[in-house]
Amino acid sequence: MTIRRRCGRGIHSLRGQLTLANVALLALGIVVATVVSLMAMRTYLLDSVDTQLMATRESIGDSKLTLKQVDSLSALAAVRARVSPTPSDKDADADSWVQDGIFVAVDDQGRPTPIGPFQPTEIQRALAAAVDDPAALTVDEEAHDLKLDDTPYRVTAAPLADGTTVLMARSTGSVHEVIRKAVALDFFVGALLLALLCVLTMLSVRRRMRPLEDMVETSSAIAEGDLTRRVPSSRHPTEEVEQLRLALNSMLHQVESAYRTRERSAAQLRRFVADASHELRTPLSAIRGYLQLYDKGMLRDPEQRKRAWDRMNGEADRMGRLVDELLTLARLDQQPELRFKNVDLSRLVRDAAEDLRAQQPDRPVKVDADGALLVQADESGLRQVLGNLVGNVRTHTPADIPATLALERQDGTVRLRVADEGPGLAEEDAARIFDRFFRAGGGAGSGLGMAIVQGVVTAHGGEVAVRTAPGKGLAVTVTLPGRTRGDGSLGG
Repeated sequence: MTIRRRCGRGIHSLRGQLTLANVALLALGIVVATVVSLMAMRTYLLDSVDTQLMATRESIGDSKLTLKQVDSLSALAAVRARVSPTPSDKDADADSWVQDGIFVAVDDQGRPTPIGPFQPTEIQRALAAAVDDPAALTVDEEAHDLKLDDTPYRVTAAPLADGTTVLMARSTGSVHEVIRKAVALDFFVGALLLALLCVLTMLSVRRRMRPLEDMVETSSAIAEGDLTRRVPSSRHPTEEVEQLRLALNSMLHQVESAYRTRERSAAQLRRFVADASHELRTPLSAIRGYLQLYDKGMLRDPEQRKRAWDRMNGEADRMGRLVDELLTLARLDQQPELRFKNVDLSRLVRDAAEDLRAQQPDRPVKVDADGALLVQADESGLRQVLGNLVGNVRTHTPADIPATLALERQDGTVRLRVADEGPGLAEEDAARIFDRFFRAGGGAGSGLGMAIVQGVVTAHGGEVAVRTAPGKGLAVTVTLPGRTRGDGSLGG
């Protein structure tokens, strides 16, 4: 449950961090784009105002007019407005020289002078008072900023032919108003985009983070004991998340396999200890019983003492063989370094067949191992494998049942087959034939022979297979690598 709480949806979660990062980047982009676009717009609009002012100044300078000529032109404009007024002439005055602006003539002291019948207005007087050096404006190559009654203006000046200076100013309030509206619109659209991006990012990140949440849920389930859980595949996985999912599932499979193997090994160890204790307790109990009889003087008859002695020797031999087999299995579990050399496996097979014929003369034994077949192996280990396989035939089948020992080389491997035509094994018994201390039907033997066979063959890099069925006998096939010293080929 602790793991699940860590996958919150707060500001410190990965989802929140990604959303904040995207929103912050977009906000920064919007601010930068707005600032750049507004600066470009302001520069363009002010350049348009300055262009008109400079064009008017050049027109006045090129006309070579004097103040008296300007007075005459202004008077003529006034008469025209009274005689035949038009909508454009009703408000005609000296300011008509500059559209949407202020036009005022000043003397060499910077005082405004009348133009024709028109006396300077308050705004014209304010313009004249605001300019410290009108003559300097006539030579400046660009207009200057000026504020009159909290209204921004761009101002320049032009000289008349008689030395009078004309101040011209044009309001830039509309420019600033446009910029203010553009700023408001940009920030409104930007805020809308940020909100939309925030929602889309949260939805997208939620969909993209779903595989990670599945991984957290899977890990929590495994921590609670469900080792079979795996991270499911998402509908539209990204490459990195899919790689992580596959790696995590592979790791979980390894963890489950290791856990199952450990549990199985622990169970086998417990069963092994119990079986070993049981196998050793039986002969020990028999020996202890005979010793107690002897100690109490109950074995007075020499024949009874001899029989007790033989029984104790037999049980001691049984314990010795059991201990030897346990030591062999323990040595194989430690993966010892075997003494590999070229071994003629055909000769070992023929020797095992001769031993079986000597011990059971009535048993038909067929041997298919002519010539020489060399393998690089541990000779004592292979002799033990053959001895255990032949011993199973001798112990678990009647003495008149045929047995077959065959050896062949195929596809770079060597196959040894020991088969009989005895009663065979049931399917559930065949599945446990390599378990330690397993004896089908509680038969004779220690139950370690086939486990030793498998251990020795595995140490040689080979495999053991069993084919059996009730009433169809038992066939054990040992497959060994067919390598030899020298050129690596098999001798034959």
